Amino acid sequence: MDKKNIVTFFIFTLLSICAIAQEKLNWVDFADVTFKSEYNALYKANYLVPTFGETIKSYTGKQIKIKGYFLDLSGDGEMLLLSQNPMAACYFCGGSGPESIIEVMFKEKPNFKTDQVIEVVGTLKLNDEDVEHCNYILENASGVLVD
Repeated sequence: MDKKNIVTFFIFTLLSICAIAQEKLNWVDFADVTFKSEYNALYKANYLVPTFGETIKSYTGKQIKIKGYFLDLSGDGEMLLLSQNPMAACYFCGGSGPESIIEVMFKEKPNFKTDQVIEVVGTLKLNDEDVEHCNYILENASGVLVD
């Protein structure tokens, strides 16, 4: 094999691995969860505690890709979310449930603006214990603007 063919083979191999390494999910996949209200003694309030379904649990620790609306809840980049809905209809505004948001831990602080449609790739973590974080978390994430 000449040098050009080796480089071409290497590039196609890497692209194939990247395509296989991530699963493209949609918001229906994240609806594979039920909630029950439980009292949290530390915060002296009731919180919705998730019970994740087998389908969404099968993606735990895997790299996934999903498209949604970017939300900067804090306004300073401290609490970044991907939402099924724009800010005016998001979970915190009463427009949907906690299964419609994903907390995103970006590798690098993004330049997206609230309500821009983005596609995010990251490692899925399910959270059913820490009420200070969302039930779905994408770690080591990166994103691209779609619209």
